[in-house]
Amino acid sequence: MSWTGWRVAKAMAATAGVAVVATGSVLGLLAAQAQRARRIIPMAEGPPPRGDGIYGAKLPGPPITLVVLGDSSAAGYGVHRSRETPGVLLAMMISRRLHRPVRLYRFAVVGVTSAGLPPQVEAALEVRPDLAIILIGGNDVTHRSSFSSAVRHLVNAVRDLRASGVEVVVGTCPDLSTIQPIKPPLRWLARHWSRQLARAQTVAVVEAGARTVSLADLLGPKFRAEPTRMFAWDKFHPSAAGYAAAAAALLPTALAALGAGEARALSRDEGVRSLPQAAQEAAKRAGTEVTGARVAGRDRGPAGRWAELRRHTRWFTEPETSLDAAVPLGETQRQG
Repeated sequence: MSWTGWRVAKAMAATAGVAVVATGSVLGLLAAQAQRARRIIPMAEGPPPRGDGIYGAKLPGPPITLVVLGDSSAAGYGVHRSRETPGVLLAMMISRRLHRPVRLYRFAVVGVTSAGLPPQVEAALEVRPDLAIILIGGNDVTHRSSFSSAVRHLVNAVRDLRASGVEVVVGTCPDLSTIQPIKPPLRWLARHWSRQLARAQTVAVVEAGARTVSLADLLGPKFRAEPTRMFAWDKFHPSAAGYAAAAAALLPTALAALGAGEARALSRDEGVRSLPQAAQEAAKRAGTEVTGARVAGRDRGPAGRWAELRRHTRWFTEPETSLDAAVPLGETQRQG
């Protein structure tokens, strides 16, 4: 076992609170599982397709400028056509719902952790976006980044965007335990770490004035039922259907951020909570939106900031990808 592999395994065991007497055997098992997962999950061989351009170009009104930041899940690694990436899917869906053109810029980079957000934010601000979608966190878990550092980088990105008047929606860290090559007990640790980071992201992002959407085990139930359909060829990244699910989960919150959310009565498991409680609940269920709230004119209560929790229970709908105006300027129908 390499020193790096041993160090990773030791961190896993320590995080899980493994008893000292069992440390040796547990470290060996975890390190072996980590090495096996790395062998099964191939490295990225090329960048995902780009989809920058205007969607719904023939629709009236000035374009809404949408930027997508983050890691491979934001870039759409694992699919072969731009119209299958989350940015393009969201651009088409927003354009169709609001009957407005949407100009998309994708600045997400495959393989980055939250520490890679600053240059993406700098590039995004140059195009003066109306809405920024950020999907980040998976690589912070797999690289065992300091969660406090990861959250700090994310919050700084959100604050810089919000200071420029940009609405921000963050898709929090997905539950990596749904990935097939990761087996127990490594899977249990992956779930713990993923949810821990998602909770911390939610609290920090809402405090910074943005909205979050929990991706949690977004692909879990569907993956177990249809593994070859929901995940890409590498068994790690989502397939076209998986990205469609993620985009549909993000859509209601993206529309709300743009001032076009649908008014509806809240269900029993929705409503106002303290922000830590809302973050705890959201991390367990995909499609849960958390945003800041006020109670009796105040944004804080005895347990801290108030937050509103909404569950978008009908989030899994595969959007149409054959809209007449859905091909970016400069692309052919075959590429789109």
